[in-house]
Amino acid sequence: MLERLNQVMDHIERHLDEPVDVAALARIAATSEYHLRRLFSALAGIGLSEYVRRRRLTVAAAEVVAGERSLLDIAVRHGYGSAEAFARAFQAVHGVGPGEARRTGATLRAQPRMSFRLTVEGSSSMEYRIVEKDSFHLVGRRARVPLVHEGMNPAIVEFVRSIDRATVTRIEALSDQEPRGIVNVSANVAEGREEGTELDYWHGTVTGADVPEDLDAMAVSAGTWAVFTTSGSFPQGVQYLWRDVFTQWFPSNPYRSRPGPEISRIRISADGATADAELWIPVERVPV
Repeated sequence: MLERLNQVMDHIERHLDEPVDVAALARIAATSEYHLRRLFSALAGIGLSEYVRRRRLTVAAAEVVAGERSLLDIAVRHGYGSAEAFARAFQAVHGVGPGEARRTGATLRAQPRMSFRLTVEGSSSMEYRIVEKDSFHLVGRRARVPLVHEGMNPAIVEFVRSIDRATVTRIEALSDQEPRGIVNVSANVAEGREEGTELDYWHGTVTGADVPEDLDAMAVSAGTWAVFTTSGSFPQGVQYLWRDVFTQWFPSNPYRSRPGPEISRIRISADGATADAELWIPVERVPV
């Protein structure tokens, strides 16, 4: 898989002056567009489209500073329809406009070319099981919140506290299948999963029962799920499990992620310092 990802990076470098063709990149990686985006952001810490944009503007910056071409020529060469559009993109990445960069020799920001290599770890095993589930409903309360990679998410804490105990009890009573009880769900996450981007957070339950009209609900199609378990510090242990699934488990197993909500069932200790957690990731087997 890493070899194919590096082939993807080579292809990107050869086509920086063209629109990003994620379908072509997915074919090179021999995976789905969805999984390629998800895996890339987990490994690189940046979304695929954002990486290409930064690389394109890094190469363009060298041409701007060299002064051998007009700014309009550079803009068109790198796929921008006008000098104004190029200037806005350049400013967003480098903090200065291309004209100022050329005149003053301002400090610019470079996005290095990425490549992926294998670091052999595997000193600790990762417990998982594969589950086939029929269609179900996710029912509960939903809020749009910013993504936080490490530590407590204040927006989620405030949201959960705003749900009265009677409503939580009603939601929990609807649970009739795995994962049982109250679950935490992430859905509609931005492609790059950068810190601060938004997602739909659900405090709810998984059920096949009728959905009450006064609760939020999401229909989830039948499919395959990879289920991971962990015990450790909270919330870091759960957040690290999420990371490890994409950086360690997927590259070494014949599965890829597919669109769908990512569900966690967490049981926190009385002192709030540790937790037992179960993470459900929608997956599909990689075609042979």
